[in-house]
Amino acid sequence: QVQLQESGPGLVKPSQTLSLTCTVSGGSITAYSYYWSWIRQSPGKGLEWMGAITDRGSTYYNPSLKSRTSIVRDTSKNQFTLHLSAVTPEDTAVYYCARAGSLRTVVTAKSDYDYWGQGAQVTVSS
Repeated sequence: QVQLQESGPGLVKPSQTLSLTCTVSGGSITAYSYYWSWIRQSPGKGLEWMGAITDRGSTYYNPSLKSRTSIVRDTSKNQFTLHLSAVTPEDTAVYYCARAGSLRTVVTAKSDYDYWGQGAQVTVSS
C-alpha cells in the first residue's frame, strides 16, 4: 500500500517561499511510469494541479504557476518537494501530494489520482 505524507510549515509570510515535502512509503518514486504531483485547493475553489515530477526526474508545471514553482526530489529519502516563491494570501490553500499513472493536469475529483496524501493546510499571512 503506497502512502504519501506532506510536511512543512503551516504559516508563511507574504513574499516568502513556501516549501512542502512529500514523503512516500510503500513504493518508490523512481518506479516506472508514475507521475508525482502537487495539487492544491483554495477555500471555495476546486482542485488545482500545480506540477509533477516523473519517475525519471522530468518536471511539468501549470503554466499559470510555472514562474514561481519548482519541484525537486531526493531519491535517497523517497521524497519530493514543492517550492512556491513570492507567495501571496491567494496561495492560502490545502496542499496535497498525489500519484497518477499518467500526466493529469486537470483534476476534477480525487479519483483522478490513485494515491493522495492527507493534505497540509498552508496559510499565507503576515
